[in-house]
Amino acid sequence: MRRVSGEFSHVQGVEHRFVDANGVRIHVAESGPRGSAEPPILLLHGWPQHWYMWRRVIGALRGDFRLIAPDLRGFGWSEAPGRGYDGETFAVDQVALLDALGIERAFVVGHDWGGWTAMLLGLTHPDRVERMMVLNAPHPWPHITPRLVAEGWRSWYMWVIATPGLGRWVQQQGWIAKNILSRGNVGAPFADAEIGAYMDSFRERSRALAVSHLYRYYQRAFREGLTGRWRDHRLTVPTRVLFGERDRYVSPRLLPGYEPYADDMEVELVPDSGHFVVDEKPDLVVERARQFFGQRR
Repeated sequence: MRRVSGEFSHVQGVEHRFVDANGVRIHVAESGPRGSAEPPILLLHGWPQHWYMWRRVIGALRGDFRLIAPDLRGFGWSEAPGRGYDGETFAVDQVALLDALGIERAFVVGHDWGGWTAMLLGLTHPDRVERMMVLNAPHPWPHITPRLVAEGWRSWYMWVIATPGLGRWVQQQGWIAKNILSRGNVGAPFADAEIGAYMDSFRERSRALAVSHLYRYYQRAFREGLTGRWRDHRLTVPTRVLFGERDRYVSPRLLPGYEPYADDMEVELVPDSGHFVVDEKPDLVVERARQFFGQRR
């Protein structure tokens, strides 16, 4: 197990620990008061990042909420066990993590793969989710249109990463992650050193393979979405989607179609943000979290 160290692991007010959850050693970054009457906020990152992407959100909210930012299995400092790289297992991992931490219910915020995980967590374990925010991630009820099909080019990198052998190699080289982080935004929220740190987190063979397997799962999940796997599931958890409209890689045309399947879900497009809305618009993410989670009171 790698030790949590380096410039991009330490953030003021954040403590690190490892928790055994669902048979995997999960790295967790925590901050904020543990005795708060409010449910804690579970922060779920996406690819090609890890818990560090939430540092600004943590800094702004830690006075009012307990914040829990785990690394997904195979990412960051969590164990890469060679199995379970799929959204359903990621969701079960979060339930096991909440159990291990003695938490009954949590607010959830997820970006990219963390957003997909949040969706499945809300669908399959609604008793554990108080409210959730999903950031630049699709829902599981896609409405396929010719205009959406025409935007399939956006997913080019997913198919490269999913290719056996090639996917592992390109992850270890880091050039796709660098391309996505450099070009997936309206502005330039990432310093070169930060991009390098995220690239380096997949140099290990086991972590490069984890991402390749995860994107093979994406191919399966996309087919299942088309064939209606999730259409007999209803999302009862209050949900808000915040989506950078100028996302180069996940089309906002994936967003319509949820209405028959969700009790309380709203979508807000952010016109001046790309895929990494948390890094481009941290103040907006914090503001929306305060508004939405504060409504529970």
